[in-house]
Amino acid sequence: MLPLFSLALAAGPVPFGVLPDGRTVEAYTLANADGMSATILTYGGIVQKLLAPGKEGQRTDVVLGFDTLDRYVADSPFFGAITGRVANRIGKARFALDGKEYTLAANNGPNCLHGGKVGFDKKLWAATADGNKLSLTYTSPDGEEGFPGALACKVTYTLTAANELVIRYEATTDKPTVVNLTNHSYFNLAGQGGGTVLDHVLQLAADKYTPTDATLVPTGELATVENTPLDFRTATDIGRRLANVKADPPGYDHNYVVGTARTAEPKKVATVREPVSGRTLEVFTTEPGVQLYTGNFLDGKVVGKGGKAYPRHGAFCLECQLFPDTPNRPEFPTAVLRPGETYRQTTVYKLSAGK
Repeated sequence: MLPLFSLALAAGPVPFGVLPDGRTVEAYTLANADGMSATILTYGGIVQKLLAPGKEGQRTDVVLGFDTLDRYVADSPFFGAITGRVANRIGKARFALDGKEYTLAANNGPNCLHGGKVGFDKKLWAATADGNKLSLTYTSPDGEEGFPGALACKVTYTLTAANELVIRYEATTDKPTVVNLTNHSYFNLAGQGGGTVLDHVLQLAADKYTPTDATLVPTGELATVENTPLDFRTATDIGRRLANVKADPPGYDHNYVVGTARTAEPKKVATVREPVSGRTLEVFTTEPGVQLYTGNFLDGKVVGKGGKAYPRHGAFCLECQLFPDTPNRPEFPTAVLRPGETYRQTTVYKLSAGK
């Protein structure tokens, strides 16, 4: 994994649309000799398209999204985007750091979700392409969405010759703050718009998860997955026990504990296989948490690329992260970043085709 070289090259920029304020959004495409390619937007760092070969050699787009910028701006449920400054939920949209309480934007009931009302998914990032890499940068000013400190962020996408989309995150700050970045790609290995993912087979290396209250904020407990519908330690169809998950609407939206702290190098945490195409997605990460989400709030009314409707459970997300509500939970791996430190996170999505 993570070879030192790649046959992939970056193509672009290509105009993708114009924001309401007149700024142009661009698309860059990374492609390799095996036929895999990733198209990434400067708006939100969105992985807009991910073409992956199947067992018959055909290339299929395996991530949900839109064909036009205005759809992303108007009503995207974080399709493919960088989420932050703090991914997932912060309970009651507030947290304390060094004795001072900070009030955040509440955009998910009483909670702050994925950075607030105008999170990193809605920002225009500056892009630099270099061979097989695309680097995006954005500096979040002190006080944006209520978070302290100017946070300078860099997210680098690399497409390798081994069909790995490697996402490396870095951030520095001028004041003590909190940070937890991830990517929110919605995968369907049969192809975007290709029905549900209930027949996809998932193996997830976690024996614990973080139970939540009614607003999906962790209680602080680390509970066992044993004898629950959340146990994917053995490869299991996603839909096999989904109806037994206590959620409204039904489905998975759970943070799994895959470690006790961030690691220096990515470790394998999940494998998903789609039986018809033979496509397999392996996920490697440095993060201690992985949020499994099964598109519970998709309802068939969301029409995506190529005019395809996205049904409930029409995709899965594996969001590598620190645990939700970490800023309010000192017992969880810390999200605190201080001046002089560098936040680093790496996640790898590796695709392969079966025989």
